[in-house]
Amino acid sequence: MAGLDALDPVAERMKADLTELATIRAPDSGGWTRTVFSEPYRSSRDWVRARMRNAGLDVHTDGAGNVIGVLAGRDPSAPALMTGSHTDTVESGGRFDGVVGVIGALEVVRLLRENDLRLERDLLVVDFLGEETNDFGLSCLGSRALAGGLTRDHFDRIDLEGVQLGRRYAEFGLDPSAVLAAADSFAPNGLFRYVELHIEQGPVLEEHGTAIGVVTAIAGIRRLVANFVGRADHAGTTPMTVRRDALVAAAAAVLAVRQEGCGAPVHGVATSSRLDAEPGSPNVVPARVRLFAEMRSIDVGWLSDAQRRLAEQIAERAGEFGVDADLSWSVDNDCVPAHADVQQTVASVADALGMSWEAIPSGATHDAVHIARLCPMGMIFVPSREGRSHCPEEWTDLDDITAGVRVHAGTLVALDRSA
Repeated sequence: MAGLDALDPVAERMKADLTELATIRAPDSGGWTRTVFSEPYRSSRDWVRARMRNAGLDVHTDGAGNVIGVLAGRDPSAPALMTGSHTDTVESGGRFDGVVGVIGALEVVRLLRENDLRLERDLLVVDFLGEETNDFGLSCLGSRALAGGLTRDHFDRIDLEGVQLGRRYAEFGLDPSAVLAAADSFAPNGLFRYVELHIEQGPVLEEHGTAIGVVTAIAGIRRLVANFVGRADHAGTTPMTVRRDALVAAAAAVLAVRQEGCGAPVHGVATSSRLDAEPGSPNVVPARVRLFAEMRSIDVGWLSDAQRRLAEQIAERAGEFGVDADLSWSVDNDCVPAHADVQQTVASVADALGMSWEAIPSGATHDAVHIARLCPMGMIFVPSREGRSHCPEEWTDLDDITAGVRVHAGTLVALDRSA
């Protein structure tokens, strides 16, 4: 681990980057909002490109819309190291999710250049397109495309305004055909390892007083769209005993979703995120309701069993209320373990730097899930205050970010030397 002490991040430089990027957000939304395909998101990516160039990277945007900066290594024919994250946000989200990984990677590049430390292989720094879940129900657009997981059928998905995903790409200046072809031309010499720095988005590290989380696996996600069909009736004259209230059936489903999450062993959660009821008039019994929900876990067996149990419970309760229930399931991503080699390297670097660490699973999904199809991957977590994320109160202390970047830099150097 010789030379790691020289890679000492400049905290004030990263603070300036975090502060400046945080000014780019939708003016009429709470918190920090840079959703995929929006104009604030377009501006933030222009900012990233400029910062990459200032850091000395050779910058381009690939066919899938990923912003990629390349730091040339001694051997251009060797499989490349890769790092990065994302700068899009959820609606009214926070200013650290994803951003820490992008700005942290830029700081690593600055440290390597300032210390005249040249890697043997190229280092790719990526701001992936659209990591957050969107109205199309599809997360990690950029990394998914690179891994060959984005298909032409996905472009037919419709958002809440009735616009197809393919059209959104085109309006953002990206040719859907080029998006599908991006995987063919990406990293012609292959990838060696991928490492992503990220905030934990949960409470464990802070509660334990631990500096670094070594990610063991990223949870699999099963998503549910349930359509309940009852009967519209006058809300003031129809007796309670004969109603076919679709919203009541949906409410029972919401409670069933929560019950499954509360009963999960070790690591599992379940969330209902939205109910759309029709006709929506205060004097009409709801005739149609659409429910959106999801389950997450690193336990694949529990996910499958919970999906089966939940489907049975929802159908049974809906029948009790005289309501038909049609359930549609999709897999956003399967559970993906972090590579043992990368986990060990992160832990060894943290030990060498005298930092506490612990093994921890990720309940949130990340671009690393899809890049794992291309090369061994790993992730480094830093603490989140009170575990808050995807909200304006999301916060990670600058000292914690600085510690994470030190481990991140050391991990990339150690992996480069391990080849």
